[in-house]
Amino acid sequence: MGEKDLLFTETHEWIRVEGDVATLGLTDYAQGELGDIVFVELPEAGRSLAAGDVLTTVESVKSVSELYAPIEGEIAEGNVALEDDPSLINSDPYGNGWIAKLKLASGTDVSQFMTAEQYEAHIKG
Repeated sequence: MGEKDLLFTETHEWIRVEGDVATLGLTDYAQGELGDIVFVELPEAGRSLAAGDVLTTVESVKSVSELYAPIEGEIAEGNVALEDDPSLINSDPYGNGWIAKLKLASGTDVSQFMTAEQYEAHIKG
């Protein structure tokens, strides 16, 4: 799977839906804007989130940013590789730099999110 298979939010998160699990991360554009990422607070497995709830905090050399859950679900896991190497978000944002996996709430609708082409148009303004 590549970037073209992902869905995107206006706030620069990406979503990969596989069955009832959504993998979430920051887009290449977002990591570029943040600069070198030096710390990621991993989300706690088992915690339920509504769309818009704070998923986690990402710290870069420029700022500390909250990352919000774009969809409702329960945190299945955080990417423990980020504890040792948070820069994976910079070097591989759509692969090994994923941040969390959510077990989607029943009936979750992802039709409001952008395709890769729509997201490209969005960031170009």
